[in-house]
Amino acid sequence: MNKQTQPLFEIRDLCKYFTLDRKNTLKAVNHVSLTIQKGETVGIVGESGCGKTTLGRTLKRLYTATSGTVLYKGQDIFKMNREQAHQYAKEVQMIFQDPYSSLDPRMTVREIVREGMLNHGILKGDPAAQNRRINELLMMVGLNEEHADRFPHEFSGGQRQRIGIARALAVNPEVIICDEPTSALDVSIQAQVVNLLKNLQREFNLTLIFISHNLSLVKYISDRVGVMYLGSMVELASSEMLYKEPAHPYTEVLISAIPIPDPNIQKNRSAIRFSGELPSPINTRDDVCSFAGRCRYAAPACSNLTPRLREVSLDHFAVCDRVLRRENK
Repeated sequence: MNKQTQPLFEIRDLCKYFTLDRKNTLKAVNHVSLTIQKGETVGIVGESGCGKTTLGRTLKRLYTATSGTVLYKGQDIFKMNREQAHQYAKEVQMIFQDPYSSLDPRMTVREIVREGMLNHGILKGDPAAQNRRINELLMMVGLNEEHADRFPHEFSGGQRQRIGIARALAVNPEVIICDEPTSALDVSIQAQVVNLLKNLQREFNLTLIFISHNLSLVKYISDRVGVMYLGSMVELASSEMLYKEPAHPYTEVLISAIPIPDPNIQKNRSAIRFSGELPSPINTRDDVCSFAGRCRYAAPACSNLTPRLREVSLDHFAVCDRVLRRENK
């Protein structure tokens, strides 16, 4: 990765809050900072409800940020004019979690894939060329030309997700935000979809933001991984470093739960257990460690420290004072 070039995305202190009533606020994304380089895959992992999907939807501009900035090629995505926002919508596509609800059941596959092409003027005025492109895209994602005139209900979950991928590719994007694209699929189909995404990324030099709670898949596909907990980014490192030497206690717990294929090793290892209950993401405080109540290393001082992402080793960032004390010894 060439660090001298401008990052494709610069996410600075991004917050997305939802006001529930006059007294309660859900901090779905809370002071997240991250840079993403062109051509890399960044995985975002965490428990259900940690804010990873809200982060992806905010980057797609489906939500407006409460505060903070998101720069794409140096431009604030929330201050774009209509023309700029239209171009951004073309360049940054999204694959949604549920292939059963993300495709319009009243449209054929051809109409679904063509819709984005029509919106963005691709091969405008040449339906024959558009049809040829649609056929190419279907073949590219492992479907056949004859599938183009069928409806979504005629396909399996894995095939529907391939249709969603073809729809995203139809507008020649630079970035694809993958919001748990395999969670509704069988395990064998998950591997096929992830391998397809990896191959397409190499072929088209795509930038992928891969959101998932499946740590094994994230390790396989990602260059870097960010771990989210209660709306905040608690660790960020290369995939190899994160899984080899997790710095944050929450990451340790997640990684210890990944099953190992060798039954002899698996039966002799034990997952690290959480203590305490998952705190509510409503009205969380920014001046204390949100994980302290569940952490096996927690000390009294942890409840009085303002958490922030700091570099604990080269290109390895974590929100944990214990790690910093350990590294400074």
